Amino acid sequence: MWAFAGLLSALFLGIYDIFKKTSLNGNAVMPVLFFSTLTSTALFLPVVIGSGLFPDKLAAIGLFAPSLTLTEHMQIILKSVIVVSSWILAFFAMKHLPVTIFAPIRSTGPLWTLAGALLIFQERLNGLQWVGVSLTLIFFYLFSTAGKLEGIEFRKNKWIYLIIGATILGSISGLYDKFIISRIDRIAVQAWFSFYQVIILFPVLAVFWFPNRKNTTKFRWRWTIPLIGVTLVVADFLYFYALSLEDSMISMISALRRSSVLITFTLGALLFKEQNLKRKGIYLIGILAGILLITLGSR
Repeated sequence: MWAFAGLLSALFLGIYDIFKKTSLNGNAVMPVLFFSTLTSTALFLPVVIGSGLFPDKLAAIGLFAPSLTLTEHMQIILKSVIVVSSWILAFFAMKHLPVTIFAPIRSTGPLWTLAGALLIFQERLNGLQWVGVSLTLIFFYLFSTAGKLEGIEFRKNKWIYLIIGATILGSISGLYDKFIISRIDRIAVQAWFSFYQVIILFPVLAVFWFPNRKNTTKFRWRWTIPLIGVTLVVADFLYFYALSLEDSMISMISALRRSSVLITFTLGALLFKEQNLKRKGIYLIGILAGILLITLGSR
């Protein structure tokens, strides 16, 4: 059951990326991000209110969010800061990069997680992980050559650095998720996170975008904007549900969740008519093979 939930989470994550790209093309980044997160908040508003008024009914359908201590709220706020920072970088990068370049770079998250474990916890790699790291780096380099064919020089393109930064922050968030989900109820985490992300984003929108809105890309409302929030909520709900099931394997769930890049890549290629798909597809498979070996070596 947990494997099926992990695959469904990957499906919605892939669709989530397509909605992001559709919403961001020729559009202002910050209001797209703000209104998509506002949708997530609206979805969890009944959960928070209902948990206070009708706890038994919410518990019966698996949507009860228990009250939290101040320390637990602070831990969720920290998660929100990390994730929102990652999203801001990722949204700007996605607007300016082909989705068939954005998605494979995003899939290298486990490589950065492993690098963090090496630096922070002084872990040592086993043979399988060394093979996985080597394979990922080789195909990542080859992938950069595919970008050159489209005029994207990885070492000189700021949007590439933004997506790498977003991916590193996403890896930090993933490590932190393992910490707080073992200590705080998963529904409460997802519900309060959805509120804090809007609280964090609103002043960013008001200070950095609104005063300069006439000098930047004009904001255009699109029906795909709220669907960004909807698909992310569903993907995260399935992910946390899979983690909560007995005998679930975090390494395998993470690997299944990363398969979302295949959906993003395929749908992006079809919808946005992007270039060099065969070459990028081969390099993507190489990157994913390396990530799979890193994941299996971490078990």
